[in-house]
Amino acid sequence: MSTVAIVPSTTPHPRRTLLLACLAHAWHDGLTDMIYVLLPVWQVQFALGYGSLAVVRGLYISAMAILQVPSGHLARHLNARTVLVLGTLLSTGGYALAGFSGGLSGLCIFLIIAGAGSSTQHPLASAAVSRAYGASARGPLGTYNFAGDVGKATLPPAVSLLLTIIDWRAALWVVASFGTVVALLLRWLMPLVFTPPPAPETLKASHQEAGTIRGGFGLLLVIGVLDSAARMGFLLFLPFLLKAKGASLTTVGFALSLVFIGGAFGKAACGWLGARLGLLATVATTEVGTAAAILTMLALPLAPTLVVLPLLGVMLNGTSSVLYGTVPELVTAKRVERAFALFYTGILGSSAVAPVLYGRLGDITNPTWATIAAAVTALAVVPFMLLLSPRLAAR
Repeated sequence: MSTVAIVPSTTPHPRRTLLLACLAHAWHDGLTDMIYVLLPVWQVQFALGYGSLAVVRGLYISAMAILQVPSGHLARHLNARTVLVLGTLLSTGGYALAGFSGGLSGLCIFLIIAGAGSSTQHPLASAAVSRAYGASARGPLGTYNFAGDVGKATLPPAVSLLLTIIDWRAALWVVASFGTVVALLLRWLMPLVFTPPPAPETLKASHQEAGTIRGGFGLLLVIGVLDSAARMGFLLFLPFLLKAKGASLTTVGFALSLVFIGGAFGKAACGWLGARLGLLATVATTEVGTAAAILTMLALPLAPTLVVLPLLGVMLNGTSSVLYGTVPELVTAKRVERAFALFYTGILGSSAVAPVLYGRLGDITNPTWATIAAAVTALAVVPFMLLLSPRLAAR
């Protein structure tokens, strides 16, 4: 039987660290998902198909995914707080420049810059919480993940309201001004994050357990990739499915807010279910529930769809909180930052590539069939969860 690595608490003021990490997560996740509100606007302005829209969004996500591991390496030299602040400023600057862009190529370049800045948040903020709370980090990590959904539920509808008053370029400038405030708060208030040197016995245990760690972590990564693909594939088409049902742009923003509010409650609900039913039953319930809710939503008119969306959000986003909290249990203390970086690289890479594939499918068929494919992807998680469950039980 292998032993779960206990990450020592090495950060002063853990509550303040958690609060600021939650702020960073809420802001960056809000930036990422407000793109969904802008997709219909960009589709009209630049005459883009679904596949092309997915590529535009994928540029942001790809930059964020590719630079997860380099962000962790940079934090070893500059400290995680410094890198997180610089990343927040870079993402803010990218969106501000996108507002000044004269065409599609400029928009794409500046979205890449914004995505590069957001690459710092997930691995560094989550590792900061893990180090601040040590062996008791699972609960605070759940709170941290909940904060991301607060940002998703707040910023996209706020942008949709702005779009009824000003154009999308000016809306991005308003968003960027708030991002600067977030960066300053992180710089002034967040404690420094210290990385302890690895003890010789930790390194020895890491080598002894390498095979088991890679196997369990690899399965967790596959599950995260599939879960992310299903979620992002559905969200790509949701605005267009709603428009086809007669929704206005404001209603689309409100609907996205309903999904993300449901997702926030899903994080809490899955934490409760995970403690009572176990990881396998929780993930199986949410993935099967996701597929069922997506298919139900497709068959309903607009008003009942809005009623279903919060429940769909619970199922759609709830799984991720359980998966994130499992990462520290499958690696040694020395590898926490790298494990989070690799995990986020996988799920963000999936969220960049999968919508392009679904978007191409939507161009070939229609949004309804592409959304059904996302539901099938959610069901594909269950067999991999059956393989992972015995490995976790052995720990």
